[in-house]
Amino acid sequence: MHRQKNQSDIEEMRKQLEMYRLIFDSIYNGAIVTNTEGYVTHFNKPYGMFLGLDPSKQIGRHCTKVIENTRMHIVAETGKAEINQTQLIKGQNMVVQRIPIKKNGKIMAVYGQVMFKDIKDVQKLANELSLLESKVKLYEQELITLRSTRYTFESIIGKSEAIKVLKKEALRAATNQFPVLISGESGTGKELFAQAIHHSSSRKLYPFVRINCAAIPKDLLESELFGYEKGAFTGAKSEGKPGKFEIAQNGNVFLDEVGDLPIEMQPKLLRAIEDKEFERVGGTKIIKSDFRVIAATNQNLEEMMTDGRFRKDLFYRLNVIPLHIPPLRNRRSDIIPIARHLLKQMAQEANLFEFKLDKESHKALRNYEWPGNVRELSNVLERVMSTLEGGTIYLKDLPFYIYGGRKISPKNSQAFLKEVHTKTEKEAIRYALKETNNNKAKAAEMLGIHRTLLYKKIKKYNLPLNA
Repeated sequence: MHRQKNQSDIEEMRKQLEMYRLIFDSIYNGAIVTNTEGYVTHFNKPYGMFLGLDPSKQIGRHCTKVIENTRMHIVAETGKAEINQTQLIKGQNMVVQRIPIKKNGKIMAVYGQVMFKDIKDVQKLANELSLLESKVKLYEQELITLRSTRYTFESIIGKSEAIKVLKKEALRAATNQFPVLISGESGTGKELFAQAIHHSSSRKLYPFVRINCAAIPKDLLESELFGYEKGAFTGAKSEGKPGKFEIAQNGNVFLDEVGDLPIEMQPKLLRAIEDKEFERVGGTKIIKSDFRVIAATNQNLEEMMTDGRFRKDLFYRLNVIPLHIPPLRNRRSDIIPIARHLLKQMAQEANLFEFKLDKESHKALRNYEWPGNVRELSNVLERVMSTLEGGTIYLKDLPFYIYGGRKISPKNSQAFLKEVHTKTEKEAIRYALKETNNNKAKAAEMLGIHRTLLYKKIKKYNLPLNA
């Protein structure tokens, strides 16, 4: 009787073991079990079919002799599970799991699994994973660039009442989500204010996306803003590309030189801002993105509306919170603080001692009109520093046109300022063309003007086109 019971128990155990073996071989994913030393104890048929191996002949072999790039033996040592990791097997990136099997806290074995629904699906899965990795790299590169903002409200230098009021208004704008329109002459620091608003807003951990509406060719503007699907046009990337608005999810979009936006693009931009949704070029899927718009212009948009060059509905959508930055000549008390700040920055970047201004140079900088605003001031100081001997900037070190070589009387002040403005503009254009190796597009961007305007000024001042 006792003997019959033992035989019955053994038979039942054999049936259970057979069932476990059938279950193990029926798992669609490749499965393997190793002992604590990394030797294979179980190896299922789907994994054998994928690798082209006889499962039974792998039992007793070390995992490193069976599977390339395996980490089963490492997991046995560390006791730490590795979930949804990638492993290169037969030239394909596979998704794998490595899970330690424990009893009473002690590691008994390691279970490994290669994720695929069917042998035929492996290549498809590998291709999708490879595409996903490429997209992740693209997004990472974009985000590194997008998050490279460096200006805060502390970066805005000035003690004039105008700047104090403007900083308060900008700080208030940072606390809400309404569109902001920053206006002002070229070189006044519109992007500086935009970045400061971004850094002080609830969106500061997300992208700050710059879009220069004047620098992007008209035929590429739509694809830059909204992205495109693969094969959307000749020269398009095979995998497609996300647009600026898509990448700006939860962040801020800075539309610089918005006055240069082509009239045919304006209704599309308006819809994207109002609905927070758009389609990629060549696509049919609606993409939603939560972004906040900060626009900037050096043009008079109200005049452009009258001329029909700028849509009224787009202007009213952008001009919810207007911020106007006065030119440097209208806030002369800011000139020297800004100059000192710039000199300190330049000295730090060049690993030099800080430079100082003597009384005469101090006076000359404060009295000059600065038609190019802070950008021109920065340019002048950089040029002075490049040739300066010693740590003090004297009047003789400044460009002649800054102090004019003569006193200004009320009678001839207007003519003198016009003359100085002309000299400054000509010299600035020559310098920009030289610095960019006569590249008109880059020179125009450096000067903060449209390329068409640069050509007009080159013709006006009779400057050589191929200097």
